Amino acid sequence: MKKQVVLYKKLSPLLMARLHEQVDVTLIENLDAEGLGKLRDALPRAHGLLGASLKLDAELLDLAPDLQAIASVSVGVDNYDIDYLTERRILLSNTPDVLTETTADTGFALILATARRVVELANLVRAGQWNRNIGPAHFGSDVHGKTLGIIGMGRIGEALAQRGHFGFGMPVIYHSQSPKPAVEQRFNAHYRSLPELLQQADFVCLTLPLTAATQGLIGVEQFAQMRPETIFINISRGKVVDEAALIGALRTGRIRAAGLDVFDREPLNQDSPLLQLNNVVATPHIGSATHETREAMARCAVDNLLAALAGERPANLVNVGAWKG
Repeated sequence: MKKQVVLYKKLSPLLMARLHEQVDVTLIENLDAEGLGKLRDALPRAHGLLGASLKLDAELLDLAPDLQAIASVSVGVDNYDIDYLTERRILLSNTPDVLTETTADTGFALILATARRVVELANLVRAGQWNRNIGPAHFGSDVHGKTLGIIGMGRIGEALAQRGHFGFGMPVIYHSQSPKPAVEQRFNAHYRSLPELLQQADFVCLTLPLTAATQGLIGVEQFAQMRPETIFINISRGKVVDEAALIGALRTGRIRAAGLDVFDREPLNQDSPLLQLNNVVATPHIGSATHETREAMARCAVDNLLAALAGERPANLVNVGAWKG
């Protein structure tokens, strides 16, 4: 008898066909109220789950007594109670590596867009307000040669450092849980304490995961340590930043601008003060949003799930303590 898998994410026909060959599939196409009801109805029969962008807490997963594996189509795993999953021996896997380069591209796109005021000035042209040569009031700032500060030197941080160091001649400084000699050698990078980085970087870029330790890491005190010329970039998670403090820093000129792909609440409310500020470039969490990368992420998740349901250790197992092998 085939095992039961619940998808709460659409997959390509090729991946759907692969799943149907090996498991029985229940597809939840939309995570609206009706879709969540269908999910709850399907959980009692589920051996595996695959999807993204849904908080799966203990209350929900208690409905799935036979659940063996969850394949998350993401790198971040902050939507899961890992201790709970480990206690139940439910294998959680994610999709690292395949989105590293694409997300770093997004980060650098935000660096360039904010520094050169691309969105603001493109909107000026679109509104028919380009009726004279652009003067100092609309000048941006250079990116090449400026100091790139990266908070969280994981895979994406390294990919961002590569673009800045080799592509734009940017001195790289970074802050992470510990110094990384290989990174320092490759990019001529220098480790800094968090206050030192905030004081020295022209671009402060967040590429770290959301954990209990990083939630609210950047707040009023940290923005006060930045310089008025600082440009702030967040491609990590919205809750790493105190959004009210960020808005205050932007409004008062405490920092120059912000490029944001993630927010405290998503989708971002249309009445958010961030959308009223010309010195903000806001994108709808597009870090990995290319056709190629999303397909690669989904394929990785399918590989992880089918391996787990076959009794094999998934290549990208998050909660190693749940593995019985």
